[in-house]
Amino acid sequence: MFTGHLAVALAGKRIEPKISLGTWMTAVMLADLLAFVFMMGGVERFRPVSGVATNRMLGEIPYSHSLLMNALWAGLLAAGFYLWRRHRRRALLLFGAVLSHWVLDVISHRPDMPLAPGVRPLLGLGLWNSVPATLIVEGGAWLAAVILYVGATKSRNWVGLIAFWIGIALLTVSWLGNITAGIDPNPVRAGVNGLVFFSLMIAWAYWMNRARYFKTSSM
Repeated sequence: MFTGHLAVALAGKRIEPKISLGTWMTAVMLADLLAFVFMMGGVERFRPVSGVATNRMLGEIPYSHSLLMNALWAGLLAAGFYLWRRHRRRALLLFGAVLSHWVLDVISHRPDMPLAPGVRPLLGLGLWNSVPATLIVEGGAWLAAVILYVGATKSRNWVGLIAFWIGIALLTVSWLGNITAGIDPNPVRAGVNGLVFFSLMIAWAYWMNRARYFKTSSM
């Protein structure tokens, strides 16, 4: 998933506005950020799959995406946040946001999601096997999250209005393109491109956190 994860970030911001939208997006996409680093280092990889219409890759991603490692990364992020902000509830919410990545990927991926490195079976319900189902389920979650977020926030100025919708449009177009294209088979190129794109996305989210405020607060 891609926009499905981002939908969790927007929903998280609605649940706990005191956590920056950029921090929420970092949490929900942490597994993918780590996967890009591991791919560049040759630790993880994706291989092509023939005879499928959507996202034509199968991952070997035990260190970034297994349930055990996701829990570890979630714990580290939550612990770091707690040491920084000294707020237990918000740290626990971020822990859940990181862990949600594994749950949503099990729903969307073909069977390549491990419980722990070297442990079988590999899980995956294969939402990606159907383009219509992917558009309805993931696209529906993304649309609902955007509507809820926009309904709860207000732009401080033109930046919070125009730049927000430009960002939403670019993320949506990127997701639609990725449905059929999948990831670049070159691991270094895929890792660099992924890190650059996701870093820009997270920077945009931190920017929007300042450019928009919740109507029921002074944010």
